[in-house]
Amino acid sequence: MSAQIGATSAAVGSVVRGIFERKLGAFAGLALAAVTLGGCAVPLAPLAGADPADPGAKVAGVGYRSTTAPYTSLRPTTPSGWKEQNQRVTPSPKSGHEH
Repeated sequence: MSAQIGATSAAVGSVVRGIFERKLGAFAGLALAAVTLGGCAVPLAPLAGADPADPGAKVAGVGYRSTTAPYTSLRPTTPSGWKEQNQRVTPSPKSGHEH
């Protein structure tokens, strides 16, 4: 019985491998043809601007803006008294008289 199962499994495996190898070979052939002929294809539409392969093509200038330019350090400082802090933020008294 086990010899019959082994023979059947070998026969089925052989058929499956044959189909797989043929399909794999056909797929590999199609892939090779597509890659080979893909480089010969003509562009379908003209370029919309200057040719990017042209080293003399005019392009916009390059600029630089620092992302940290307005940075001010906020490291901890020595604490000052609350009176001095209040004096710094208190509005200055108006000069003159208002009626």
